[in-house]
Parts: sequence; C-alpha cells; structure tokens
Amino acid sequence: MRARLVSSVADAARVRWADVTEAIRLAPVRLGLLGTILLALGSLTPAYLPQASPFWPTMRALGLDTWWAMAFGTALVIVAVGCLIVAWLRLRPAIYVDVKHWAVLAWWSLPLLVAPPIFSHDAYSYAAHGWLMHNGLNPYETSPAVLPGGFADQVAWVWRFTPTPYGPLSLEISHWLVDLAGLNPYYSAVLMRLPALVGVALIVHYLPRIGRQMGVPPRDVAWFATINPLLVIDFVGGAHNDALMVGLVVLALHLAYRGWFWPALLAAGVAMSVKQPALLAAYPLAIIGSGWASWHWRDVVAFLPRLIASFAVVIGVFVAVSLATGLGFGWMNAAGVPGMIVTLAPFSLLGWLLQQGADALGLDSTGRAFIGGSQAVGTVLALLCLAWLAVTRARTEPVRFLAWGYLAVAIFGPAMHPWYLLWGGVLLPLTRPSRRLWRLAAVVTAIVLVYGAANLAWRNDAVALALAAVAAAGLWLTVRHQNRRRT
Repeated sequence: MRARLVSSVADAARVRWADVTEAIRLAPVRLGLLGTILLALGSLTPAYLPQASPFWPTMRALGLDTWWAMAFGTALVIVAVGCLIVAWLRLRPAIYVDVKHWAVLAWWSLPLLVAPPIFSHDAYSYAAHGWLMHNGLNPYETSPAVLPGGFADQVAWVWRFTPTPYGPLSLEISHWLVDLAGLNPYYSAVLMRLPALVGVALIVHYLPRIGRQMGVPPRDVAWFATINPLLVIDFVGGAHNDALMVGLVVLALHLAYRGWFWPALLAAGVAMSVKQPALLAAYPLAIIGSGWASWHWRDVVAFLPRLIASFAVVIGVFVAVSLATGLGFGWMNAAGVPGMIVTLAPFSLLGWLLQQGADALGLDSTGRAFIGGSQAVGTVLALLCLAWLAVTRARTEPVRFLAWGYLAVAIFGPAMHPWYLLWGGVLLPLTRPSRRLWRLAAVVTAIVLVYGAANLAWRNDAVALALAAVAAAGLWLTVRHQNRRRT
C-alpha cells in the first residue's frame, strides 16, 4: 500500500515536471518569461524603490541613480509589458492543447519572486502594519509614521500618516510574516508575496474546475483568468492582499457548486477577514444550489432563511476573527482612506477635474467638496448597479452577479487600482462573454497594463513622454491580434 502510494506520487511528479519542461519549449512562454525577467530588472529603478531600500547603496556605488538609469529602467518595463501582452494573446489557442496554464504561470512568475514589489508600494505598507502589531499597536488606530525607522520609511508618503482599512486577518498575517522575516523591513515586504501566492494558487487550481462545473469551457477560463498579465504583475509581482481574498472567494464558489454550503460560507468569511469586499459573495453563495424558483413571494420567503444564514455566517466569521485578533472594528474609521488620492476611478477623476476648476474660481473653501460629491455619486451608482444585478441576474446567474457586481464596485467606487479589476475580472470568463466582450476585456487589460508602465514613466521624471508611445503600442498589438482572430 505504502509502495503504491509512493509510486503514484512519483508518477504525478514526473507528469507535472514534463508539463513544465514542455511549456518552456513554446515561443510565447519564453517571450512572457523574457517579459517578467525584464520587469524584475526594471523594478530596480527609483520609481519602484523606496528611499529606505537596501538596493540604494549598491545602486549609488554603481552610478545607477542617474536620469539615464531611470530612463533605461523605464524602457525595460515598457518592453516587458509589450512582451507579456503579446505572449498572453498568442497563447490562447495553445492552453489545454499544447501547454498547461499553471506551467505557464510558474515560468512567468519565477523572476518576480525575487524582485521588489512591482507597480505598487502596498507590500511595504503591509510590512509596516505588521511592525506596528509587533510593537503592540493597532493599525486601525495608528499610522506607520508613529514608529519612525526602516518600516515607516518604505511606506508611500500618502499612506505613512493614515490608519489602514484592511481586514483583521490580513493584518495578522502581516504580523506573522514580519516576525518570520526577522524584523527586517525589506524582507518583510517581499514575504508578503506568500499569502498572495496562496490566493493565486487557489485561483489557478479551482477556477477552471468551476468552469467545468458550470459548463463553461475551462480553457477560456484558464487563459483569461489564470495567466492574465494583470494577475501576473499585480498579484504575483505586486503581492497585493486582494489575491488571497479573490482566491478564497473562488474556493467558496467551488465548494458551493460541489454542494458544500457551510464550508463555502466559512471560506467566504475568511476572505472577508482578509478584505471586506468578499462580503458580496454571500448573496450568490446562498443562491447556488438553493433551487430558488422565482420572485413569487412564496419562493422568496422559502429562500430567505438560507440568505440570512449566508450573510450571518460570513459576517460572523469576520466578527470572530476581528475579536480573536484583538483589533476590533476600527477599520470603519479608515474606510475613506483609499479615496484620498486620485486613481483610475472615473468619478474620482471627474471630481478632481471639477475641484481644479472650483479652486481656480475660489468656489470651494474646503478644497474637497467637488471630489467628495463626485465620489458619493459614484458610490450611489455602484449600489444601484448591485441592486439591479441582484434583482435581474443573481437568481439565475449568481456568478454573473458577482463578476459584474465586483466590477461595478471597482469602477464606480472612490478608488480604483488596476488590481481591483481582478476582483470581478477573473470571474468574467464564467459568465460566457460574447466575442465582443472578449475583445473589450483584452483591450482593457492592455490599457491597464499600459497605465502601470506609464505611471512608472511619470515617476521616473522626463520619460513620462513614454505614455503616448506605450499606449499606442499596447492598443495596436491588442487590436491587431483581435482583428487577426476574426479573419
């Protein structure tokens, strides 16, 4: 019996190793690997590295803190983004035919595992929150600046003086990883990739299986969601805690479709403890497998106990984690922190433009009225979208409700970072999108990747002119590929 088990494990290991070696033989996989290698090298540029980074002494000694070094680093990232876009688009016909999706992701992720956080400094904030907890301070009540030093110096200035809105489990994990890193600020930030990788593994393993359970082609799910360059760069490279939240939500959906209702709610509650938007999953989890027949009042009344139980368990797990960690619910006081800066959120951008005009005319003494008002309008629209989806789509298409609900929250909310689009984006293939929507999703992916590269170019001083060139190249590559597929 034991010998048979060992033999089975050895056979499985050989098969998986064969999948990995087979993947690297494909030109698009090698092209994407080149992209992430260039991205890792390009991350060693002033736009990415905080002033407290341990790389600075070596870079200064080698003369790599000059404008030319910044320009070269930006060029590497621009080429990297282009390589990833092209490789991703070319791989679509090969997934599940010539290559396994997880093997592609393994190769593309490898260079990023040893690189500084990519396209974002959030991992440094996570490390600073863990440092606060190590010193007996509550990140909901204090900011990283309370403890000056290496951890605080790594945090982006705008977040250095604010409390955090993250979930209690996310903060506790940050605390554990800071201790694991031996209280080293930089290594603490790099270790924040561990929970992100757990989330990515859950997405890669379970999402195509959900597609199969729903009758959706798993190869489309695997291509768009699991090797999407946004996921590679932001979840693996950026180490965002959103990865673990999304991975746990995907696990909850898988369990629900297997008929395991209560374990699914437990997974969603843990996801909410990482990041609060996971609460939205409670509604579709209640619907899946419920047999809810119609909006007739008798059917609604029969469904209500299951719906109440779903929200009660998810929120109950969140409350239990909040109390067990001793952090409480101070995150509510910091809920508005993400909207303090101008991001890709359309209504925040609109409010910022209106605010500039109002300030120029002296119409607003507070300096925030138009921004706050515009963000409030966006929030109301997000809630209206959720209500409309809940009534018209959720009963028969619960995953569609969740995918588009997350996208509505991300787009209309007060803050939208590229990785927020992955909340609903990874679920989008499960909604059986039309060919037009597939093309639009690919174009949006390219635009968001271009934004990340252009944002780096902007922070790298005069090379901000790269914005137009990268945008044009990214859109041209995507549109050209889509047109080729139609012909």
